Amino acid sequence: MSMESLFRLNARDLNQNFLESLKTLFQDREIEIIVYDVDETAYLSKSEANQQRLLKAIKNVENGTNMIEVNLEDLE
Repeated sequence: MSMESLFRLNARDLNQNFLESLKTLFQDREIEIIVYDVDETAYLSKSEANQQRLLKAIKNVENGTNMIEVNLEDLE
């Protein structure tokens, strides 16, 4: 029986607990670990709806339209 799991996390979140979870999940099976960095834009563009939202947001920024100004002092 083949088992596949995808874990998406920040490298800073790799710790002993993560390793122990992998060991528990896969027990005595041989596993293969492939690591690569994630391009957020490419990941979000996989969905047609997300891709359209991203393209619209890029055009808005380029044209200076539909922008929301935030005063950082108000966030404190």
